[in-house]
Amino acid sequence: MTHRPDTAVKEPAPENPVRNPLSLEGVTLRYPDGERPLTALDQVSLEVEAGEMVAVVGPSGSGKSSLLAVAATLLRADSGRVAVAGVDVSTLSARQRTRLRRERIGIVFQQANLLPSLTAEEQLLAVARLRGERLAAARPRARQLLESVGLESGKWHRRPHQLSGGERQRVNIARALTGGPSVLLVDEPTSALDRQRGEQVVELLTEVTRRHGTATVLVTHDRRAAGRAARVLTMTDGRLS
Repeated sequence: MTHRPDTAVKEPAPENPVRNPLSLEGVTLRYPDGERPLTALDQVSLEVEAGEMVAVVGPSGSGKSSLLAVAATLLRADSGRVAVAGVDVSTLSARQRTRLRRERIGIVFQQANLLPSLTAEEQLLAVARLRGERLAAARPRARQLLESVGLESGKWHRRPHQLSGGERQRVNIARALTGGPSVLLVDEPTSALDRQRGEQVVELLTEVTRRHGTATVLVTHDRRAAGRAARVLTMTDGRLS
């Protein structure tokens, strides 16, 4: 029996970029919950354009985290269509989804979750190595990204415990941008920060979205943060409006 190698994810042609790098159409996601399954996402549709930041607000348990997980290809929807950078996720194998996630999706977690033994620069280099990049080429790019998110060069070689919460979140954002993603998914980035640092991070995300042309989804409980987005949508009982 002939072994068929896993097909690489095809990238959209540069001369014909995808207008909506993130597209969800009629997406439904259910979790087992006793005799009746719990519907986490109920016929959710969402289109996010390149260079646009969309905020999603709503109470805890409304489905916001499930929305991010499906958009990140970490969970497969029970029905509906999810497309990232023009690629229909449902047509991909597990390995291809992992590659798509690595090459096209950046994730900014609620907590920075930086590796404690690595410096700020090394956090980005570790991601680059996972992508198969050479260190000589990855280092200038890492430094460029750290500079672009406003981390002073004197702090590039500091470990997470030597950085403030706002600085760690800046490294978190730079790390998410390492692969040049089409889609940026951001989960409550200001929850662990004071008001001033939180506003700085949201301002940075707004600038990053514009400068890098990402389709950004910001999940937040902070109405002030949501107000910086181009659109604000509300998640209620798995429905987006």
